[in-house]
Amino acid sequence: QVQLMESGGGLVQPGGSLRLSCAVSGSIFRIGVMGWFRQAPGKQRDRVATVNSGDSTDYANSVKGRFTISRDNAQNTVYLQMNSLKPEDAAVYYCYAEIIPAGDIRSRGYWGQGTQVTVSS
Repeated sequence: QVQLMESGGGLVQPGGSLRLSCAVSGSIFRIGVMGWFRQAPGKQRDRVATVNSGDSTDYANSVKGRFTISRDNAQNTVYLQMNSLKPEDAAVYYCYAEIIPAGDIRSRGYWGQGTQVTVSS
């Protein structure tokens, strides 16, 4: 069974940094796009950043220049380095990946359970 497990969330002061990690486990044939989304209370889940299998990245305008997404294909892991954090960055951050499970032929979207990021002094 394919699973995504996030780690690295927590409480940080404005201007601080956090690094989120998301490890994919299970029987996998191929991983395509990986990314991070976030959802603040009462708001919709929004895309933060994505990285494809060729390491091309894309960012929401609100995080450009502050956040960096990267992936380690050997470890089936995606990272989100978050710098210069602002109170409006506070949210539950969800990992996402498009995965073809072993023995399957179709790519499906998988989500992690989320990790809380709180930005407060």
